[in-house]
Formats: sequence, C-alpha cells, structure tokens
Amino acid sequence: MIRDDRLMERGMTEVSKEGLPCLVFPSLEKLSCVEHLFTTRKGGVSRGDCATLNLSFAREENSDAVLENYRRVARALHSDVYHMVATKQTHTTNVRRVTEEDMGKGVVREADYTDVDGLVTNVPGIVLGVFTADCVPVYFVDPVHKAIGLAHSGWRGTVGGISSEVIRRMKEFYGTSPSDLICAIGPSICRKCYEISEEVAVLFQKAYENCDEFCEEIRKVQHYRMGTDDSGRIIDEGRFPGKYQLDLWLANAVSLRREGVLAENIQITDLCTCENSRELFSHRASQGRRGNLGAFLMLK
Repeated sequence: MIRDDRLMERGMTEVSKEGLPCLVFPSLEKLSCVEHLFTTRKGGVSRGDCATLNLSFAREENSDAVLENYRRVARALHSDVYHMVATKQTHTTNVRRVTEEDMGKGVVREADYTDVDGLVTNVPGIVLGVFTADCVPVYFVDPVHKAIGLAHSGWRGTVGGISSEVIRRMKEFYGTSPSDLICAIGPSICRKCYEISEEVAVLFQKAYENCDEFCEEIRKVQHYRMGTDDSGRIIDEGRFPGKYQLDLWLANAVSLRREGVLAENIQITDLCTCENSRELFSHRASQGRRGNLGAFLMLK
C-alpha cells in the first residue's frame, strides 16, 4: 500500500470504504452533498496484468470479475451497479448529460452512446464513472445547484478543452457558476514521466499562450504541492532533442482557472500513476499490459 503520510503530502488520503482500499480528496470529503473515490489496483478479483481491481471489460476476458469489481466500488459508495453510468472514452471533448434513463449503462447495460469522455448530472443517486491509466480524472462539484461532473482528460482532451466543455454544459443545464465549483485533479502521469513529441508540445504552447499568471497563482495555493524540481511551466524541454515534458496537472488546473474556478477551489494531487505502478495502473509503466482505474462521483 502507498504510505498515508506520502499521500497526505499529495493532497489525498488513502481510506477503506466498505472494505475497499481507495483514495479520496479532503476537499470533496468535506462536502455533504457528494460521495466520491478514486480506485487503486487493490481490492478486486481480477488476475494477471489486470490484478486486481480492473474496471475495463475490454481488457480481460473474465467479465464476471470486472462486474464484481464494480459491485465492490458501488458498495463503497453506498450504491449499486444499477445506478452507475460509465463513459465510452475515445479522447474526445464530448460531454453527456446523464439522467435516470442512463442508469446502468456501460456497466450492466450496453451503452447506446460512444465517443463520450465527460459526464454531468444533477440526479441524486447516479454514480458517474470515468477511467484512466495515466490520463487525468477531473472532478466537478457545484454544491449550490447540486450538480456534478467528471472528465477523462488525456493530452488530447486537455489541449481540446474538455474541462471547459464540462463547465459549459453545467452552466447550460444546471445554472452552475464557475466560482461556486469545487474541483479536483486526480492521480495521473507526472511531468517528469510524461515525455511528448514536438508536435504535441506545439499544440499545448498555442493552447496555453499567456497563461504564466495563472500558472504562478496555482503553484502558490496550498493545494498544489509539487516537488522541488517543479518549473512552474506546462511544457519543459525534454532530456533528448525534439522531446518535451508535459505537466497535465498544471494544464488542467489552468483550464479550470480560465473558466473562472477559484484557485483555492482546485485541489491537485501530485501522485503519479507511472511512478506508483504497483498500486495504480499505468499504461506507460506497463507498456499497455494493465487494467483501468476509476474515478467515481455521486450526488447523495
């Protein structure tokens, strides 16, 4: 298990919910209107490369094991699999409005949608779920209008603005004001581990021009605890010619700030999936031989 004191330095706490080891954000745990968690590799029944809490039906043949894993997550959230709704992720910026008619889709019912990397709802009891193995899970809670959102944000989703799209949808459907949002950026690959090509770096440089003030503001708030090697830049030169290092945490936080989310309302872990691949699934660390982690959020 990851040491508790290490996690506390990273803005998250390791807990057991109904016997399931998982990670939670203190900022979201304080909210009386939601339940949430982020899974680890622990506490499930999957085997092999997917051991043990894999949440991808596509990554192992034993669908019964995956469904049992979902049951354990649902139990930890004081819910059941029939109230869960899962994304159909393809690295888009598409966001789906979830209603009672969607309950169970992607888990116990076939989803009648595809190319969905974000979910929003204001229906109590529906558990939203997105899945990662190095990409960034982003949580959105509007405690004023009682609405929530989740996003799967890899580099394509981040540079394309999926966090902005989630906020736009929450404004449209539920009257959300960005200044009311409490957001959290979950475990994913860190800047030091995430080497990208020059082509991708140019896309981020264009998308995040004139963001130095936001970067500095975010770095100063107590929720952003980076290591001493942090440059405070979204893109850094890499170790080899034509390669760069990308800070997806900072990029996503800047996206939230640009939409009007207050810096003090953004909590960011610096828990890297690649550096902690024994406890967390990592696509890069495993060279693709892995299961999926899950970020879950529910209005009580």
